[in-house]
Amino acid sequence: MGQINPYEPPRSPVADVGTAAPLGAYVQGGRAVEAGHGWTWIASAFHLFRKRVAAWVVIAIILGVIFIVLSKLPLVGWAINALLMPVFAGGIALGCRALEDDGDFGVGKLFAGFGLRTGRLVTIGALSAVAGIVIMIPVFLIMGKSFFALMSGDPSALAMLGPAAAIGFLLTLGLSIPLYMALWFAPCLVMFHDLEPTQALAQSFSACLKNVVPFLVYGVVVMIFAVLAAIPLGLGFLVLVPIVLASIYTAYRDIFFAPL
Repeated sequence: MGQINPYEPPRSPVADVGTAAPLGAYVQGGRAVEAGHGWTWIASAFHLFRKRVAAWVVIAIILGVIFIVLSKLPLVGWAINALLMPVFAGGIALGCRALEDDGDFGVGKLFAGFGLRTGRLVTIGALSAVAGIVIMIPVFLIMGKSFFALMSGDPSALAMLGPAAAIGFLLTLGLSIPLYMALWFAPCLVMFHDLEPTQALAQSFSACLKNVVPFLVYGVVVMIFAVLAAIPLGLGFLVLVPIVLASIYTAYRDIFFAPL
């Protein structure tokens, strides 16, 4: 055996545990990327989908059933959905990380967030629910009784709404976009970086704000795919939903880590 030089630097590559390749340097608040990366996120997500197609489809079905059933609950259904969504998103992010290692990935990953940092994920959901209520207050003041028709989704009631409905819809959309920006990467940041909920929300918003153009590209592509997915009796959403879920993780990887 050769002599060991105590002053020789280590030769083994240093990589994050549980990843197939080094992630790169973490960028607090995210970095700006080029417009074409909006498509790259989707392509990378499709690659993860192809690795476990059956598991992804089952996850999409289970999620759909859960949220549809909960949405039927009067008054509290939407709030429960808001509380649970970050928890499910955190579990899916862990599953995506496992897939990069060609590790274990199954339906159980959907519920992995209930066993790790659950409190912080639920807190994110609670904050989003409160923000949703705050957003609805000015919309209600503008629309009055028409607000309840809009929320009910009744086609006959919606047909009778006047200009106030359009104003209310645009106001809701405008106020909701910043909320979605704050929520988009927050579960990933909590799961992988152990951030506090408010820190995760702030960094997610910052990252989205730096990448408005890539997100516009991403949104247009997803909308086109959504139209195509709806053609075969909506069955295409069994593919599109998992890809969108996985793309949150692939976008997080791209934006929050600078290449080595």
